[in-house]
Amino acid sequence: MKKNKKIVYVGLSADILHQGHINILKTAYKLGEVTVGLLTDQAIASYKKIPHLNFKQREIVLINMKFVSKVIPQNTLDYRPNLKLLKPDYVVHGDDWKTGIQKKTRLQVIKTLKQWGGKLVEPKYTQNISSTLIKKNILKVGTSPDKRKSKLKRILEAKEVVRVLESHSALVGLIIENLKVVKNQKYLEFDAMWSSSLTDSALRGKPDNQSVDYSSRILGLNEILDVTTKPIIFDADNGGRLEHLPYMIKSLERIGVSAVIIEDKIGLKKNSLFENQSGALQDTVKGFCQKISKAKETKISDDFMIIARIESFILGNGLGDALKRAEAYSKSGADAILIHSKENNPSQIFSFAKKFRKSKYFKPLVAVPSSYSKTYEKDLIKNGFRIIIYANHMMRASYPAMVEVAKSILRNKRSYDSEKKISSIKEVINLIK
Repeated sequence: MKKNKKIVYVGLSADILHQGHINILKTAYKLGEVTVGLLTDQAIASYKKIPHLNFKQREIVLINMKFVSKVIPQNTLDYRPNLKLLKPDYVVHGDDWKTGIQKKTRLQVIKTLKQWGGKLVEPKYTQNISSTLIKKNILKVGTSPDKRKSKLKRILEAKEVVRVLESHSALVGLIIENLKVVKNQKYLEFDAMWSSSLTDSALRGKPDNQSVDYSSRILGLNEILDVTTKPIIFDADNGGRLEHLPYMIKSLERIGVSAVIIEDKIGLKKNSLFENQSGALQDTVKGFCQKISKAKETKISDDFMIIARIESFILGNGLGDALKRAEAYSKSGADAILIHSKENNPSQIFSFAKKFRKSKYFKPLVAVPSSYSKTYEKDLIKNGFRIIIYANHMMRASYPAMVEVAKSILRNKRSYDSEKKISSIKEVINLIK
């Protein structure tokens, strides 16, 4: 035990410890007994990707360092709750937070420390090294199927909502992989990709009626897997015949897909957003529960998720039928429930969510807001939805853009006039380099 009883507080994510972290902890150790406020998985996920190591793993590393006396959770990016609890004599942080997204947090720390005469110590930031930079270099190498497969569950545990965007090609996958938007001092990004049967069919100029088989779709999926690291949810339509389902599950799991969504319609596939659903049939509860059970017993890893998609509203079978199926599918082992609707408002799915949340068989809910697109994420979250899939927007965005450029070339008999409407060659090269 150090003779100097001064309390020193250091806030860290400590996902990948490096020289910069060691310098900070050494500085803190010289000042007194060091308490590390270790950001929880949820806190880290609120502003960037989930950490490679979970909270417990990171805690074990830190508590076994000679510089650290104690590790406590820091549940948000806000230091103030822990500072008011400990009333430290010093807070130590690198001087890199004087500008940028953490500037506000720094000012809050200074103001809080003044209440009891505490001091902020800011060692010079260690240049050319950071967890973000290390992770970026790791991503260049890629990821393993098992590592990718486990990500979706981890994100679901760490974030209040998982944002999923449709990807129908490796190029779209790269956009999803790299895109970030800053809003209200937070980084926003898509957490996962959706492999859609509709977009996979449209890409090949075929109708969305399972005319493109799973083997062909998985070949295309491999191209996305080659250049990305984010988790993938696979749209399996109705999963095909019960006898064939295990082969698909094994194939998806082997390449690192995180989840499969299976719908409870049977017969020839007809897209659920079609107005005319004549001839479309819903599987019996017993029959679909058999599919879920078969998928559950086939999968190898607990990380691989089986998501049951309920078509009761699509086929006009009502709320009671949807709730009955949700409970039965959950009991059979579904990890989450997708409740589908083609109404232009979310009243159907919200009514379902309100009642299903009271069930002892409640599982995380999935929304696909294609028809009720005016609905904000905050309202879906408020009603219990944890995964939101934007199911076909990248394909729909590309089509009018390509048509317009093609028209421009024909009208003007040159390509120059379309240049302002399209990406530069440099942008594309930078994306794929």
